[in-house]
Amino acid sequence: MPHNNSLPSSDADNMRLAKRMAHLGFCSRREADVYITKGWVKVNGITITEKGQRIKETDVITINSQAQQQQSNRVTIILHKPMGYVSAQPEKGYKAAAELITLQNHWSEDKSGIRYSERHPYGLAPAGRLDIDSVGLLVLTQDGRVAKQLIGDNSGVEKEYLVRVTGKIDDNGLKLLNHGLSLDGELLRPAKVSWQNEDQLRFILKQGKKRQIRRMCELVGLKVVGLKRIRIGNVVLGKLPPGQWRYLGADEQF
Repeated sequence: MPHNNSLPSSDADNMRLAKRMAHLGFCSRREADVYITKGWVKVNGITITEKGQRIKETDVITINSQAQQQQSNRVTIILHKPMGYVSAQPEKGYKAAAELITLQNHWSEDKSGIRYSERHPYGLAPAGRLDIDSVGLLVLTQDGRVAKQLIGDNSGVEKEYLVRVTGKIDDNGLKLLNHGLSLDGELLRPAKVSWQNEDQLRFILKQGKKRQIRRMCELVGLKVVGLKRIRIGNVVLGKLPPGQWRYLGADEQF
């Protein structure tokens, strides 16, 4: 197999190969660097092994069967996170949600057809946060493509929440929740917020600032007393019991 580590790299608008691969959805940048150094990536039919290589937008990128196999072996997990667990690194006195990914907690009604393997709990990263005092759908994945889709800068995937509140909402509060509020000096993207009943709101967001819903509610006179995420994109929490998990099936897409 021919190797070439010196494709022309002149124009400043040319993108680094790893960044271009992530942009096109091949994998994450970190994974791309690994694939490149292993010689698993070709540009216009030429194997590239230099991570910093710049390429043109018109260049054709391909990854070999070894990279494809590595990607296909990666799993994505849907967890019903209970209260008291943190999404990422455990804080003092608390446990990480990833610790729930055990054979004992695997949902008996999982329809993915994927058989549990001892390697599946390793290398899982949360694709989005869910506060320690919030519950519901949390995605944990070994696949950088999934993480990029859900939490990348340009992610437009909807996240849906049921939010129980107390307090008296401002006169124009519901309108502001839908659009017009700012957090951290930045105008929030439009949301879809509606009353489900007298003390529960439904939020549909396309962004995820830290404690965003709780802070939004505070700005219009409400206090959140319960928050549950029930959907991410096309994937719903459904009947998955708290503390249990299932695999994302091959037929499912966010």
